[in-house]
Amino acid sequence: MLDVKQTLNDASERMEMATMYLSDELQRIRAGRANVAILDGVRVDSYGSKVPLNQVATVMVPDARTIAIKPWDKKAIKDIEKAIMDSDVGITPENNGELIRLNLPQPTEERRRDLVKQCNKIGERTKVEIRNVRSDIKEKLKKAIKDGLSEDNEKDAEESLQKIHDKFIKQVESLLEDKQKEIMTV
Repeated sequence: MLDVKQTLNDASERMEMATMYLSDELQRIRAGRANVAILDGVRVDSYGSKVPLNQVATVMVPDARTIAIKPWDKKAIKDIEKAIMDSDVGITPENNGELIRLNLPQPTEERRRDLVKQCNKIGERTKVEIRNVRSDIKEKLKKAIKDGLSEDNEKDAEESLQKIHDKFIKQVESLLEDKQKEIMTV
């Protein structure tokens, strides 16, 4: 027989994972302020293998519009520069021989709107994933009635599932709202 409490915990966990994914994705979106998370996807060729940037250099934010990268091995500076150019960060690095600087330009109004649209797309995918989890669990509960779960327990479980769903949808909307404010603030 289906363990209702465990099933609801699984649903909550899966929805939490979707929300965490959204949070990570939103951090990578450049909103005009320097944030080292935008470099998380950059992989540097180091001694024959691709490694994350933070494993070959120190990444710092000296001010609101600049990211500074100090390689641990000065020979790696060209590889780091190339990795940034090849990535989808969209910023041209400036190299002074010891340090790489990324100057973040102030995004235009049109670019800000595009970033908000991009955030909303990611947010919508997350909401769809949360709804899919709810749908999967509802089907499990319906099947459990055939296996002996009482209809009252099934209805209670569905109500709990809906509350969990609503909680995570609100979290997603809150994350999106915060990111939109951050993007649209000049």
